[in-house]
Amino acid sequence: MSDSTEQNKSNWEKFQAEMKRMVEEEVKGKTPEELKMTYKGIRYPSSLCSVPSFEAMERFEAREDDVLIITYPKCGTHWSKTILHEMLLEVHGKEPTVDRIMFEFGKPEKYEILIIMRNPKDAAVSYYHFTNNLPVLPTYSSWDLFFKDFISGDVLFGSYFDYHLGWDRHIDDGNILVLTFEDMKADLPAELKKINDFYGLNLTDEQILQIEEKTIFKSMKEKSSNTHGKLADAFFRKGEIGDWKSLFTEEQSKEVDAKFEKYLAGTKLGEKINYRKFCTF
Repeated sequence: MSDSTEQNKSNWEKFQAEMKRMVEEEVKGKTPEELKMTYKGIRYPSSLCSVPSFEAMERFEAREDDVLIITYPKCGTHWSKTILHEMLLEVHGKEPTVDRIMFEFGKPEKYEILIIMRNPKDAAVSYYHFTNNLPVLPTYSSWDLFFKDFISGDVLFGSYFDYHLGWDRHIDDGNILVLTFEDMKADLPAELKKINDFYGLNLTDEQILQIEEKTIFKSMKEKSSNTHGKLADAFFRKGEIGDWKSLFTEEQSKEVDAKFEKYLAGTKLGEKINYRKFCTF
């Protein structure tokens, strides 16, 4: 490993440790409600977001060579960031300067955007476990209470359905690649090649396979205690398709079916999800 890579790794570890310390201080003694803030009608984690930050993001202008990843929580956010990180590391031979940041911004115009989607039922169950295992997020005493907020769009980062409907309006902009969590689980090398072609990275088939080995769920989970410390279990739980059946009642399943039919059925993003295959009770 090169000296520059070691230095970047050391700087990132220092940054993680400092962020962990700041967050622990920020959330200490706070109630679940105090861990939330609201901006333009949408809830966000108060320890990670602020009104001044969002106002600054509205003036944010991405560079043409920026790599932007768009996901609703627990739809492949960390997975896709890890993939792009490994791809850029392979291309440039050094750690990307910044590869982990969470923000929202204005109109998608000149830059290329990767959208990762996941069926709403698996996303909801994964989100429920995630919010109960990450200290900066409000906890729920039961799945039923979380589901009530999820279906009404009162969870952090807002409604799954509104979020995807908003991006569906941009799907034909010509600068967007849409992949799904389910397709990535089924054939990761094929989806990695799509990302490679979309960003013009010119990775070889051998490099694609090396990246696959590093970014399959089993590999990332095995390394998670080193990469995420005590938060490993929050970020790497199961990574499965169909786990929603472990918690959903038939009535809850029907509620999500109705929401999907109202908001996303017939849309291009909705078709990408293959809802009937992955969400039939």
